[in-house]
Amino acid sequence: LSALLTLAAVSAFAAEKTPFPFFAYCMDTHDSEHRTLPEQAAMLKELGYDGAGHLWLDNLMERLDTLDAAGLKLFQISIRVTIAPGKESYDRRLKDVIPLLAGRDVQINLLMEGMPPSDLQGDEKAVPVIREIADAARDSGTKIVLYPHADMWLEKVGDAVRLAKKADRRNVGVMFNLCHWLKVDKEENLKPVLTSAMPYLWAVSINGTDHADAIRAGTGNWLQPLDKGEYDVFTVLKTLKDIGYKGQVGLQCYGIEGDARDHLARSMAAWKKMMERLGM
Repeated sequence: LSALLTLAAVSAFAAEKTPFPFFAYCMDTHDSEHRTLPEQAAMLKELGYDGAGHLWLDNLMERLDTLDAAGLKLFQISIRVTIAPGKESYDRRLKDVIPLLAGRDVQINLLMEGMPPSDLQGDEKAVPVIREIADAARDSGTKIVLYPHADMWLEKVGDAVRLAKKADRRNVGVMFNLCHWLKVDKEENLKPVLTSAMPYLWAVSINGTDHADAIRAGTGNWLQPLDKGEYDVFTVLKTLKDIGYKGQVGLQCYGIEGDARDHLARSMAAWKKMMERLGM
C-alpha cells in the first residue's frame, strides 16, 4: 500500500508540474521561525512550490512523509563526499537510504571536497567513489548529480562535466548553481558553460545575487531572495530555454535570515514574473 501511495503521489506531481519544476532547498537553515518539517511542507504547498530539497541524511524519512502528505516531491538530497586520504568518503547511511527512494526520481547531490579546488590529481580517487554511489543507486532509479561548490575540490561546472564523463554511468549528471558559478567564472561565459554541460545537465539552482565582479571583490551579496540583487537572473532562465533545457530548477536559500515564509513568498512572486516573460 505504501509503495502504491508513493507512486500515486509521484504520478500526480508529474501530471501537474510546470515546464521548469520549481523547488526550494536550504530554506530551513536560517529560518527565524524554526519550522518543523510538516510546517515546511505546508508552507511550500501554500506558496506554490513543487517540492523541496533535503540537506544531509538526518530526518530524511520524515521529510519524505511530510512532502508526500502535502502532495509535493522530494527533488534532491545533498551529501558531502571527501577524497582526502584516510577519511571515510561519505556517510555510509546512504546505502540504507537509497532503497527508500525507489520510484521517486530523486537526485543525490555530491558536494566533493578534500583537495584544492579543481586539482586534477583528485580524479583518480573521486571517480571510483562516484561510480560506487551511482551503482548503488541505479536499481532504485535514483540519479547522482555532481554539484559545483565554490572553494570545494569540485568547484566548477567544467569539473563536474569532466567527472561525469569519466564516471561513465548513465545515472550520473551535473548541476549548475548560479551563486557558486558567479564566484568562480565570468558572466559572459554563461551560455558556453551551460551549452557544454547540456548533455549532462539535470538540475539548476538560482537565487537573487549581485554581479560576479562585486561578489569576488567582497562588495556584493551572492545569495539573496529572487527579487533582490543586481544580476538579472532572467538571463539564466532565458538561456536555459534557448538551449533546450527542460529540467528542474531549485531556489537556493542557504543563509537567508528572517522568516522563511517572507523571502520564499517574494521569490515565488519573482519566479512567476520571469515565467511570464519566458512565455511559460
